[in-house]
Amino acid sequence: MSEPILICASAEVEEGGKGVRFPVQVWGDACTGFVVRYSGQVHGYLNRCAHVPIELDWEKGSFFESSGLYIMCSTHGAVYVPETGYCAGGPCKGGRLRKLAIEEREGQIFWQPDEVVKIGIALADAVPDKPVL
Repeated sequence: MSEPILICASAEVEEGGKGVRFPVQVWGDACTGFVVRYSGQVHGYLNRCAHVPIELDWEKGSFFESSGLYIMCSTHGAVYVPETGYCAGGPCKGGRLRKLAIEEREGQIFWQPDEVVKIGIALADAVPDKPVL
């Protein structure tokens, strides 16, 4: 297993507000992952709607709907529970976002790549001695 990858400083992820995107690869395709903060905890997901594989955010880093209670797909209006990625309403009701292994420690947020979601090309360029997977 590879070492966890630094995504950002904890202060960059606002409670129920702006999240942080980062490049990943899924089965060799360039994608993005994201982290958001909800109820004081950081959660990470692949930035793909469960309905159709398109990015969720309204603009870069804007994942929550106006109340700050749900992650919302900007295209289809599907709403997801931030803690689980479960789709609570919309065209993919009952589906889920792909959860990413995220850890917050010492004021920083880290991601652990897995067998499917790997380091993206731009992120690999920013991390010394990390091969592009």
